[in-house]
Formats: sequence, structure tokens, C-alpha cells
Amino acid sequence: MYKKFWDEKFETMNDDAMKTFQLEKLKETVKWVYDRIPFYKKAFDTHGVKPSDLQRLEDISKFPFTMKTDLRDNYPFGLCAVPMSEVVRIHASSGTTGKPITGPYTAEDLDQWTECMARGLWAQEVRPDSVLQNAYGMGLFTGGLGFLQGAIRVGCAVVPSGAGMTERQIMLIQDFGTSALCCTPSYCLTIIEKAEKMGIDLKKTSLRTGHFGAEPWSVEMRNDIEGRGGIHAYEHYGLTELMGPGVSFTCEYYQIHINEDHVYPEIVDPGTLEPVPEGEEGELVFTALQRRAMPMIRYRTRDICSLKKERCKCGRTLITMDKILGRSDDMMIISGVNVFPSQVETVLMEFAEVEPQYQIRLSKKGYIDHITVETELKKHMYEQSKENIDNISRRISERIHQIIGINVPVTIVPSETIERSIGKAKRIIDER
Repeated sequence: MYKKFWDEKFETMNDDAMKTFQLEKLKETVKWVYDRIPFYKKAFDTHGVKPSDLQRLEDISKFPFTMKTDLRDNYPFGLCAVPMSEVVRIHASSGTTGKPITGPYTAEDLDQWTECMARGLWAQEVRPDSVLQNAYGMGLFTGGLGFLQGAIRVGCAVVPSGAGMTERQIMLIQDFGTSALCCTPSYCLTIIEKAEKMGIDLKKTSLRTGHFGAEPWSVEMRNDIEGRGGIHAYEHYGLTELMGPGVSFTCEYYQIHINEDHVYPEIVDPGTLEPVPEGEEGELVFTALQRRAMPMIRYRTRDICSLKKERCKCGRTLITMDKILGRSDDMMIISGVNVFPSQVETVLMEFAEVEPQYQIRLSKKGYIDHITVETELKKHMYEQSKENIDNISRRISERIHQIIGINVPVTIVPSETIERSIGKAKRIIDER
């Protein structure tokens, strides 16, 4: 009989004990970075704060934020608190908008990260007798090796298949008896779609769970993956700047639990940057509590969500976060209305006639930003008349208007027109 929790002490710790632990670690961390990283010493001094000013958890709001630009300005190791002789691994973000974000780790950092990943996978039904197929890319991206480490710590058999070669992924699921699949949710849809075309019913394989992250996805997409794949679709959230995946994870009730003994979460108003009350929506901010190589102080994630502190039905007391609505820097402002790709996705998933594949195109009409949505009909739907297809397009557009409040033209494109993802899906095409 397996234990219920991977680390019962911290996963079920009462609120007072957790706050005491967090305050102790926060005090250690702000002193650690002040003494060792010139950037933070200058930032604290300029802001008029010292490590000794942190006497209560709420005092963290006195300290300055760290932003992605700070990491790029100090590329590659200007924010590293230890000599390179103590660094045992270096990860980095994709760097699609400039220099990549680097993530150096000490041996202690890697061990903590591994524990966080094992904690999440254990909460998601992965056990020593599981066969876990890791279809994340292996390399600088934190996802692949993060899931690998956690699975090895759990003690299950790991199939490091890597990203791509979708038909081979399906063959391995069949031949190796894969029970757990790790990849992005959009790539899981690609795998499901390919299996359907090959006449293979994934529900008749050993596959039981999916472990997804690296991109926002809606509850409706989760339901589609579960219905078509016959699996429980779980979520992992993380970012290179904090550790990678492992910052938070869903339990069997789909509540997203934050590993708050490793990262201290805040929600701030993205406009004023002032803390907001519990339960209110805003920008997610994290401070590392135990990291040694590159601890972030009040790192602005740009992700929009809310926090809630209550005991979950699963028994965990770890604070929970809502699903990420979107990123503040992915938010589109159209006719004065804030629009997130996830809102469009939610609407599209209501329509059984279309595939869960879409792109949002941004353009300009004069001085005004304009948005259109492209989506694919399911193959058999193309047998219908043009009038019926146009009707589907109109109904989707009307539904988007009901949800978002603006007119969004919807174009139905031929089947398999939209590029399938093997990693993060590209949802927004900016033509402005």
C-alpha cells in the first residue's frame, strides 16, 4: 500500500507553522542575496530597505520587484549568488525575444527541485510501478529534465522519448505499456489526433494519466483531452526563473497547489503593484525561499490569477492558485477590452464541430487594432454546405461577443491548415 502524500509534513502543514517556516526562510534569503549579489544590494539600498526590515511576512511588500529585464541585463550570471565551482547545472529559457533567461543550480537546488517534482507527480497517481513517457524536449528547457528527475525520485520506469516523432510516441505508448505521459497539452492533442487517424484507440492502451505544463490551457481543453484520450489530465506550473516546473501542481480534484515551502506567492494589482486581498485577481509574484544559486526576490511572473488558502478535499493545506487566465504581456487590448487567448479557446471548445486548433491574428485597420480568429472544422463537417459552415462561423463569433464583449470575425480554415504543436503552441500571429 503506497502512502497518500509524498511529503506529508509540508503538504498538510497548518497555516501558523507554514508562516513561521516561510518567515524564517524569507529572512535567510533576503540576507543571502543582499550579501552576495551586487544587483540586489543596490536595488535594496535604492529602495531604502535592508534585510533587517523583514520582520513579518507582510514586510516583503517593502522590497523591490525583480523583472525579466533584470535577468537579461545581468546575463548570464550576474544574479548568481554562488561561485561557478558550486554550480552543477545551467538551464535557460527559449530566448525567443532576446537573450535567454539563465537558471543556474547548486546540487542542493537540484535536490529541492527534484523533491517538488516528485511531490507533484505522486499527487497525480504516478507510483513506482508506473511507466512514464517523457515527451518534453530534453535540453536547456527546464521541462524535460525536471519531469525526468521527479519521476526517477518517485522510482518509476521512465521512457525519455523527447518531443516530436508523433507516430513513434504512439508506438511506445502501445509497446512499452506507458501509463503516464508528460508533454505540453497542445502536443497531447497532436498525439491524440494522430492516433485517431491511425485508427488507434488510446483508451484501450495502458495510458491513464497526462502531466502537462509549459503553456496556458483551459478547463475545456482539459475535458477534451480526457474525453478523447481516456486519461486524467493533470497540470504542472513553473518557470525557469524560479526552478522550472514544480512551482505548483494539481491534485486529483484539479486544485493547483503551490509548493509554498519553496516559493512564497503574492498577488499584486498589475497597474498599481500593490498587494490585493486573498481571492482577488492580479499578477502572480514569487519569492524563492530555499534556492541558493539564483534566488528571485518578488519576481513578477506576468501571469494573471488569484490565490486561495483553505484545506483541499485531497487533504493538502498548501495554498492554491486558479488556472492562469493568461499573461499580462499576452493580453490583447482590443477596442478598450482586455482579451486573453484562453477566453477564445474556452469558447471554441464549446463547439463540437471544430477541432481544438486555432490561431488569433492581430492586425491594424487605420489606427485601430483588429482581431480575427481562425479555427478548423472537423473533417466530416466539410461535407456540409457552405451555408452550414458559414452558420457555424457566425455562431462562434456571436458566442465570443457574448463572452468578451467585442465583435471578433471567425474564419473556418481547411482541415490540418493550422500547424500542430510538438511543444508550445503559437496562438497569436501579430501582423501589426
